[in-house]
Amino acid sequence: MADLSFWNSIDKLLAGSKVVIDRPTGSTHPRFPELIYPLDYGYLAGTTSVDGGGIDVWVGSGNKEQANAVICTVDLIKKDVEIKILLGCTEDEIQTILRFVEASSMGCTLIRR
Repeated sequence: MADLSFWNSIDKLLAGSKVVIDRPTGSTHPRFPELIYPLDYGYLAGTTSVDGGGIDVWVGSGNKEQANAVICTVDLIKKDVEIKILLGCTEDEIQTILRFVEASSMGCTLIRR
């Protein structure tokens, strides 16, 4: 059951990490001011992603303690691949996040729990 193991690992990662929101809803991207964050965006403190920062998270209006999806992104400008964990996001919020990521010129795919 690789799928169950994956989500159990995500749950353990979340349980042991504090969510830090460094780009609240309505804030602009630090390098691309035309990109406005439609939902709270941040990272998991004490974790590491490929870019050297913490693992990215989007936080929706639902249960903020459980991941309900993961977005895998490919950024051709930075030439990297990352995951972004979605916490408590409704279907409308998921679609909003996907539109934002795609507007950022990144390729992405969504993996639902």
